Amino acid sequence: MSPLPPGLDDRSAAIFRELVETYVQTGEPVGSRTLSRRLPHALSPATIRNVMADLEDAGLLFAPHTSAGRLPTERGLRLFVDGLLQFGALPEEERDAIAARCAAGGRSLQETLGEASQMLSGLAGAAGLVVAPKREAPVRHIEFVALGTGRALVVLVTADGQVENRVIEVPLGLPPSALQQASNYLNARLSGRTLEETRGTVAEEIAANRTALDALTQQVIEAGLGTWAGGAGGSLILRGQAKLLQNLGLDHAQRVQEIQALFERLEAQETMLRLLDLAQRGEGVQIFIGAESGLFDSAGLSMVVSPFRNGAEQIVGAIGVIGPTRINYGRIIPVVDYTARVIGRLLG
Repeated sequence: MSPLPPGLDDRSAAIFRELVETYVQTGEPVGSRTLSRRLPHALSPATIRNVMADLEDAGLLFAPHTSAGRLPTERGLRLFVDGLLQFGALPEEERDAIAARCAAGGRSLQETLGEASQMLSGLAGAAGLVVAPKREAPVRHIEFVALGTGRALVVLVTADGQVENRVIEVPLGLPPSALQQASNYLNARLSGRTLEETRGTVAEEIAANRTALDALTQQVIEAGLGTWAGGAGGSLILRGQAKLLQNLGLDHAQRVQEIQALFERLEAQETMLRLLDLAQRGEGVQIFIGAESGLFDSAGLSMVVSPFRNGAEQIVGAIGVIGPTRINYGRIIPVVDYTARVIGRLLG
């Protein structure tokens, strides 16, 4: 537990904890009379006001206006999260529900991560995010399946069992045999290679005219491999952005532009790498309040994020939420932690 600042005792800690928990529930300034009713031991409003004054002098509380209510500062929230926050293990039924939503069959890895992000958004009332770096697993199998006039499905299976599907456009009038020929050609050249390695080999053979393929089949192959191009730095999945805009509290209007700018920055490659780096700072869940992460220009937002690992215990991505500083940390931290573990188990 983080020590209280000098001059603050256990009674101060109890009052401060109750004030923050009340603020998390209501989003409103908390007054001494409210705390007097909520605290388990009897303290007069006058006594509580004196303690609140000491907490304000210590930089842990502030008055947003001239009312008697107080709100925690970012420093106060950091003290609360590091040393005063109380939370337990998730109930078994909730763990089962999270695992079931993440493990539903028939989905690609990208769809699974999207579902996990959406789930966290719903549970937290904030924006859910997943950072998924580029996959470098060897490819086991590629298949082209006709979908109708001018379209085909590309099914890619990696050596670790992950399945991804993409729809591509193909030349009109393409015979079914061309799709089978494209599948056979690529599968004969995989032999444990990654997609990038396979793409390089195929490009060399086509350029040197060593493929014995007709022009239409070559087009199918190039389109199929090209649909996975451009992901060198991985991807960011965001869900629930609208919820974040709806839960900014009293200064909602002033923050809309900041939030929109944040979403734009999150799409940038360097921001994704920064998010992954933040998630790797320590073991388990990382909590960043206000400007601590370096992603937010001003106060008012927090990020709770955890890395997830593959079967070799390598960090391969991160998952978490971005929300107002009054998010329910005691609720969200164990949910993010468990979801990251579930995703890690799915990756094997």
